Amino acid sequence: MAHLLLRHRDIPNLDQLDVYVKNGGFEAFKKAVTAMQPDAVTEEVKASGLRGRGGAGFPTGVKWSFIPKNITPHYVVANADESEPGTFKDREIMDFNPYQFLEGLAIASYAVQANLSFVYLRGEFYYLAKKLDACIAEMEKAGYLGDNLFGTGFSLRLRTHLGAGAYICGEETALLESIEGKRGQPRVRPPFPAVVGLYSKPTVINNVETLANLPYIVTNGAAGFRKFGTDKSPGVKIFSLSGNVNKPGNYELPLGATFRELIMGCGGGISDGRKLKGIMPAGASSSIIRVDDTNLDKVLDTTMDYENVQSVGSLLGSASVIIIDDSHSMDWVINKTVHFFKHESCGKCTPCRDGNYWMLHLVERIHEGHASAGDIQLLKTVANQVNGKCLCALGDFSTMAVTSALERFPEDFHVGQA
Repeated sequence: MAHLLLRHRDIPNLDQLDVYVKNGGFEAFKKAVTAMQPDAVTEEVKASGLRGRGGAGFPTGVKWSFIPKNITPHYVVANADESEPGTFKDREIMDFNPYQFLEGLAIASYAVQANLSFVYLRGEFYYLAKKLDACIAEMEKAGYLGDNLFGTGFSLRLRTHLGAGAYICGEETALLESIEGKRGQPRVRPPFPAVVGLYSKPTVINNVETLANLPYIVTNGAAGFRKFGTDKSPGVKIFSLSGNVNKPGNYELPLGATFRELIMGCGGGISDGRKLKGIMPAGASSSIIRVDDTNLDKVLDTTMDYENVQSVGSLLGSASVIIIDDSHSMDWVINKTVHFFKHESCGKCTPCRDGNYWMLHLVERIHEGHASAGDIQLLKTVANQVNGKCLCALGDFSTMAVTSALERFPEDFHVGQA
């Protein structure tokens, strides 16, 4: 099957404007602006069933429909922060197929009648910001951005904005704070960004991969998009596969493909011929799926979509699938995840700030073999005191690997001398 999102793998030099245009580039944007009303674009995206590819899986068209028409101006912000450990799909799109992403951003901007939209990139993506700035300049020169586009009254300009490398700025309200020049910390909600967003105006925030789907939807219609995937999770998805596999990388598959197809097929199986022990389907923010001889086939034959991954005790999220083989102890794995979340907590919420501090100390004690049975129970207690008690999802994310590892891999948590 030809790629829908990773088209650069089929078409050389797709990051050049003339090549992109020659292969149907900006026809969808032109169709939207000249032949469709903004609400019609939103309705088509609603009908397509496209769900946010940043991790939440919320219906994209529904999200757009929350924008009030009686408050202006409107903004669209592309979330290109991509800081989740194990996730590297958006980076490939922006590097090798940037115009499809920017065309999607332009289509979203037209749908919600935004005349100025932003691409928010994490600080380490400075080289991509430079590349996108060059692409935006080429689009302006070619008449795909600017005033009175395609002879209509619609005008649009795009801007890139670099963060400073903070994971928390992938959270949409912290991202908005960062663009406004404030400290990157989450806002209290409600109000939600759709009503009070960037500069206190209605704002849509979509992930890079989500936006890259829009040209295909406008060109082929909702029915064309629904030919791929499942009824509740339509379309294709880029799975970022890493960890103990022979062929890590990005793989574009229809939603509803199985773990077996991804890991054993695309990934070439577990490295060094070892046994599969655990799967983290959503990067460091995952509940870890236990895999052993009793459930190996069940897990591998589970379909990867927004519904069925829950049946094996986790969530699909951004589909950053990390494979753990039987050479690793889970106390080592959660030591890595807690270190990350402790470092990236913005400190605004006390449960997250202090909870991650204490989880880190307890996890290190366990990993070093100096824990008592009371420390294991205390770690569970601290994690439960963080979960569900913070302004954003980082607090919840920080506990997922911890609580699932303690519950599902008790043999990996040894009690030493207290």
